[in-house]
Amino acid sequence: MEGPSVPPQAIPVSEDAYCNSSTAPVEAAGSSSPAVAKLRKLLFRRMLIGVNDGRYFLGLFHCIDKQGNIILQDAVEYRSARHSSPPTEQRCLGLILIPAACRSSCQVDCSIEEKMSLLCLE
Repeated sequence: MEGPSVPPQAIPVSEDAYCNSSTAPVEAAGSSSPAVAKLRKLLFRRMLIGVNDGRYFLGLFHCIDKQGNIILQDAVEYRSARHSSPPTEQRCLGLILIPAACRSSCQVDCSIEEKMSLLCLE
């Protein structure tokens, strides 16, 4: 096998493969579960993630590992000076990893039908 090796926990897919085909081969990720197929549909979508300390991160969903850690690309951090006020400060971060243990909320920029289908992972 040529090319760089990829850790088995990540679900890497090139943006071209996602944009050019809605039925990208699931075998490339090493799993054929329905959950993986649903996550593939979320690749490169805008995602807003809240963490326990009150900060929010907005970026493009890049991948998730088996532990539930999420990587966002082109991420921007939003935080407020006071906990009762809306987020006022922001800074650009780039590529970040958000641990599953720190996440308090997660929203994806997609249609209502897609959001409803994500709720029923069987």
